[in-house]
Amino acid sequence: MPFDLVTIPCLSDNYAFLLRDGDTGEVAVIDVPDAAPIKAELAKRGWRLTQVWLTHHHWDHVDGLADLLSDHPAKVVGAKADAHRLPDLDLAVSEGDTVTLGGLKAQIFDVSGHTLGHIAFYVAGAGACFTADSLMALGCGRLFEGTPEQMWTSMQKLMTLPPETLICSGHEYTASNAKFALTVDPGNAALISRANDIDEARAKGIPTVPSTLRTELDTNPFLRPADPGLRATLRMQTASDAEVFTEIRKRKDDF
Repeated sequence: MPFDLVTIPCLSDNYAFLLRDGDTGEVAVIDVPDAAPIKAELAKRGWRLTQVWLTHHHWDHVDGLADLLSDHPAKVVGAKADAHRLPDLDLAVSEGDTVTLGGLKAQIFDVSGHTLGHIAFYVAGAGACFTADSLMALGCGRLFEGTPEQMWTSMQKLMTLPPETLICSGHEYTASNAKFALTVDPGNAALISRANDIDEARAKGIPTVPSTLRTELDTNPFLRPADPGLRATLRMQTASDAEVFTEIRKRKDDF
């Protein structure tokens, strides 16, 4: 199925994404931290925006929406559970619902933890999942509202996606996440190699987002609480996966 996926740096370290269905030309933007770079990308490509998909209510994911809609009227989609804190929605969705963009279909996942009501959009036809501040490159979002158990449940949902899925997360935090990951998973050769690649990419100004789920499964400590080496480092060999995840999140908060 033909499609285009564009990563757009916004603000100091945010990302928005444009997804275009190749057959119909319909275009969705996922999150709107700032209107200007999104408008510029649409103009450069000659695309007409038709939908806006919002993952959660935090200002750095929605603040550019009014400005963007003033020039590019589009249908706004967001979580029903978060509708009271989001800008006005044209379509309120819940886990299990589907959003259609031309021939592409996005499956909605509730990935609460960073916030309550945070959603992810999984587009099988594009091989991409827009996870924002839930699953991130080498990390997961800080738990402002949810519990570690909720976030671990959310991570487990995303771990079931095909390994080649692109994880389109919301921030350029990967270098700092790598430094932390090495403190809890220091013997992971794949992580060591990835950390070096990240440093090289950032030195050249190259985004580290999106990544693949396979890469996250191999290197992201928040997806690896069952790993014996990581458990040994934490001295939590007999703990549950949820308990190990909780400890990793606590250590990241204190890092």
